[in-house]
Formats: sequence, structure tokens, C-alpha cells
Amino acid sequence: MDEKAPDPMHLGYLVPQFPGQTHIFFWRELADLERSGAVAHIFSTRPPAAGLISHDWSKEAMARTTYLGRPSLVDVITGIARAPWRAILREKGGRGFLRDVAICLPAARALIRECRARGIDHVHAHSCGRAALICALARLMGGPTYSLTLHGPLADYGPGQGFKWRHASFATIITRTLLREARSALGADLPADVTIQPMGVDTDDFKRDAPYEPPVAGAPLRLFACGRLNVVKGHQDLLSALRLLLDRGVDVQLDIAGEDDAGGSGYRAELQAHLDALGLSAHARLLGAISAAEVRRHLLAADVFVLASWHEPLGVAYMEAMACGVPTIGTDAGGVRELISHGETGMLVPPKSPEDLADAIAELAADSALCARLSEAGRASIVRDFRSTLGAEALLSGTRRAAGRSD
Repeated sequence: MDEKAPDPMHLGYLVPQFPGQTHIFFWRELADLERSGAVAHIFSTRPPAAGLISHDWSKEAMARTTYLGRPSLVDVITGIARAPWRAILREKGGRGFLRDVAICLPAARALIRECRARGIDHVHAHSCGRAALICALARLMGGPTYSLTLHGPLADYGPGQGFKWRHASFATIITRTLLREARSALGADLPADVTIQPMGVDTDDFKRDAPYEPPVAGAPLRLFACGRLNVVKGHQDLLSALRLLLDRGVDVQLDIAGEDDAGGSGYRAELQAHLDALGLSAHARLLGAISAAEVRRHLLAADVFVLASWHEPLGVAYMEAMACGVPTIGTDAGGVRELISHGETGMLVPPKSPEDLADAIAELAADSALCARLSEAGRASIVRDFRSTLGAEALLSGTRRAAGRSD
């Protein structure tokens, strides 16, 4: 008699403001989880601003997502009545933490109700902000086990970090740099089960159909950048570098993909003003939020990819460019050095330095052999260490450990 196949694992997957312009990684990971046999249930806090909904899969993703930021009156009342107040009041998070708790309690009750109704074994929060707090509160009120991923500096994710981490079954952290920071800041609140697992890209999708061709002498150098329109992404420094290159006689064309967090009514205006003040209207364009397919098309048409972030925990945009075999220039800030080896798989320059950025771009414009070498080595490093299937495998393994399953 054949043995009965194990029941599939039902996994909750919580991402804030899903699906946003930078969320292609999460959509890929969800697909990888489902290919591995898991049943993934998508949760989010609230939808993103309309101007940030740009992917061809966005409508499907929103239809599949349960938004916890729309709780019922019953969730509000039950959340207050059943909250783990003793644990909450012991936490040294101040008024900011208590405000976050008040916001998250109804969502935590909604999460418990949904998990019970769907038979969800475990919830993974892809954030250490309020999403993690929702999971921690739910756990203390009798909800499912949970885990979390740290994508950036702890200081970016609000108060009450000890509360969020000490109740988690396991955690993944995307770089060694962030792991050192977490150990120092969290101490005994850091779960015993912690894995370094970078986010990744679909290397079967982000690839070239034909070999990379280095820049053509005498033709404009085609640059592409992709990242949120936010001052910390350094797009203003890249525009300043562009002005320096043009003044040196290096002909360049730049496209910048991405939108500000307000859907186009925020930092974009300031960046456009900087572009205009530098006289770059014939050489640079702000494309706004574009789909993953459009990102790939621009990458394959580019000679060089550049992102001048002031601080980047790691950088999926770099990974996508390198996976497509585009010579890549990044800044030596945050965890980017764990992704790009200077002169081997890409180029690194100091952040906030348009002069160094211009020098690196000019070097690639003048050295076709270096471009070809970086194209090949960059692609190989992403396939080896940063493909998206690795993240799904780590998440499933951790969930099985938390549930005591061996299948």
C-alpha cells in the first residue's frame, strides 16, 4: 500500500504595501515557494499608492492579497481585549512602540482569524517594521509561529525590535554586515536559528539571449539606473556625474527608472529640477515606475548600469543588472561589497562622489575588454550566489524546523 503523501505546508507571507515598485523579488520568491509544493497565502498591511503599481502581475498579486490594515470592528475590540499587555508594557519602546501596538493589534487579530480559517502553519514577515509586530502580537495571542527577514539597518524599522525578534522561530538576514549589527543590538533577543540569506533574482528570466557587446567607440554611452526616487538612492549624484562627463567630452545618455514614495508627487519634482538646472534634458530621462519586463528591456539595451546609493543593504537592482551581463557600477556603502567585488564582478566608488562616479563611467567607456570581463564575471557570480530559488529554499527549511516537520 502506497504511503500517503505529506500534507502541503500552508505558509503565510506578509509584505508591507504589496505589490510595490521594488517587490518583484517577493513575487519571484512566492513562485519558487509554490513550485516547491508549499501553499503560499499573501498578506499585506495596505496597498501601495496608485503610482507605484507598475508590474504586469500587480493586479493578480492584489487579488491574491489579504490586506490586514482593513480590520473589522470585532478585530479592533478583540485586539484590545486580548492583547498581551504585560509583555507589551515591559518593552522599552516608549510612546512610539505603544502607538505601533495600537495600530497593529486589530491587524494581528485579523491575521489569527485568517490563519485559523486557512490552516496556515507559519507566517513569514518580510519586514522588521509593523509587519513583524503584527506577527509577534498574533503569536502572543495564540496565533501561528512566525519568522522575519532583516533587509536593512534595524534603525529603519521602528521601536520595539526586541519584542519583534524574541518571539520569532527563526530569522533570515541578507548580509553579514546586518547580522553583526543585529547581534550587537538585539543580544539575547536574537533567535537561535538565524541564517544569512540574500534576496535573489530569477536568473532564467534576467539573462541575455545574445552575448553582451561592449560600447561602440564614438557612439553615446548608454547608461541605465533603477531605484526609488529618494535622495538616498543618489540619482542626483549620478546626474551631476553626467554633467561632468559631458563637460569632458564623453557623450552619455541616461535613463532612470523608479518613482518616489508618493507616486510621483514627492522627490521626483526636486530631481527633475536638478536635471533641468544641469542642462541635461537632452541626455537624461526620468521614466517613472516601470514593469519588470521593461526593466529587463532597458538593461539589455544598456552599456553600463549605475546606481549611486548613499547606503544600500545589498541591492536587487544591482543583481538584475549583473544577471543580465551588464557591467555594473555601485557604491561602496552598506552591504554592496558583499555583492560586487571591485574590478572583478563590477566597479565600486565612494558614495556621494560625482567625480569618482564620472571617473568609473569614463573608464568603462574607454575599455571594452574590461566591460566584457565584468559582464561575464558579474553574471556568473549572481547565478552562483544570488539566484532567487535559494531564498525560497531557506524559508521552507526554516519553516519545517519551526513546525518540527522533516518532509
